[in-house]
Amino acid sequence: MMDTFRHSRSSVALETNMDEVSDRRTIVHFDLDTFFVSVERLLNSSLAGRPVIVGGTSDRGVVAGCSYEARSFGVHSAMPMKMALNLCRDAIVIRGDMDQYTKYSRMVTDIIAEQAPVYEKASIDEHYLDITGMDRFFGSMKWTQELRQRIIRETGLPISAGLSVNKTVSKIATGEAKPNGELQVALPRVRPFLAPLSIRKIPMIGAKTYQTLRSMGVADIRTLSLIPPEMMNKLMGKNGIDIWKKANGIDTTPVVPYSERKSVSTETTFEQDTIDVMRMREILSTMIEKIAFSLRKQVKLTGCVTVKIRYANFDTHTLQKVIPYTSFDHVLTKVALELFDRLYTRRMLIRLIGVRFSHLVGGVQQLNLFEDTPEMVNLYQSLDRIRKRFGQKAVFRAVGL
Repeated sequence: MMDTFRHSRSSVALETNMDEVSDRRTIVHFDLDTFFVSVERLLNSSLAGRPVIVGGTSDRGVVAGCSYEARSFGVHSAMPMKMALNLCRDAIVIRGDMDQYTKYSRMVTDIIAEQAPVYEKASIDEHYLDITGMDRFFGSMKWTQELRQRIIRETGLPISAGLSVNKTVSKIATGEAKPNGELQVALPRVRPFLAPLSIRKIPMIGAKTYQTLRSMGVADIRTLSLIPPEMMNKLMGKNGIDIWKKANGIDTTPVVPYSERKSVSTETTFEQDTIDVMRMREILSTMIEKIAFSLRKQVKLTGCVTVKIRYANFDTHTLQKVIPYTSFDHVLTKVALELFDRLYTRRMLIRLIGVRFSHLVGGVQQLNLFEDTPEMVNLYQSLDRIRKRFGQKAVFRAVGL
């Protein structure tokens, strides 16, 4: 099979020379090591060096994060807590605290924002930085090392860093630098660096894709890079081409500048100005349900809720609250209704109400992993599956009627 790949590759129309497509960027990837556990150890130093699991504290809970000591027993994220405790009976189980994790995540972002020309907050514990051109004034790796040391010094959190020519290679380099390390992969070293690694190391290769590739005899990135891209396209469509490019060290994805002002929002203008508070609260709840689903569909979390009202005389007022990252309707609705009650004090006719979610970051909902029972997250997943298949209006809360 390897020979087939090698001989057919030269005739591939889609083949791209990495040196030609590379725009010679310098991209840094920062990843906070075992983030939830690291925060817990900052708050309780007696946890250092011990197997720690963060998640639901009952047998029905789920592992949200675990220390390297627990991982050595086979424990991993998203594993049922009961199974994790069977594997590691001496583990210390801690119910997660999203307030603290959000606080420390923002602390790291603030430090990066002070020094990085362009940065993207990819998730609660990951950042990408584009420092292209900085090597004219500083050594890129030296600058990265100094920033990493500052983060460690000022937050007390371990963090790993990868430096390379694009986001994919930098992220893989970070994974190889863990725990609490740093690694630079210069352009000439990209392919030799990737070649022996497992295909699991490539971002976007999930369990299903991994099984498909393994059934073809593909185990390492070198073998994957030799598959003709048209074969990957036939097997997996556009995703197959993207995976092939990543295996060849090609990734032109830009670092998207992070802004707390980036948001999703919706608003309703009433046909007749109203003072019906109960109805306005119902409409606000329905709007939140709609855009919270939009967040989850985009695999994003929000860290700030803003409520807006406009009176009949066109006076407009807003009130916002910074919150722990979430995308759950029931959490966001509670916050928004509290803001509305505080905001609507004049008891005048209202013309418009609106809600906005900002401080957006990538990531799946984490709060469910700290709950003792999985019913709520199962409910959300079921509702979202129905909406994705039959449309957003296929199912909604009774208040929407």
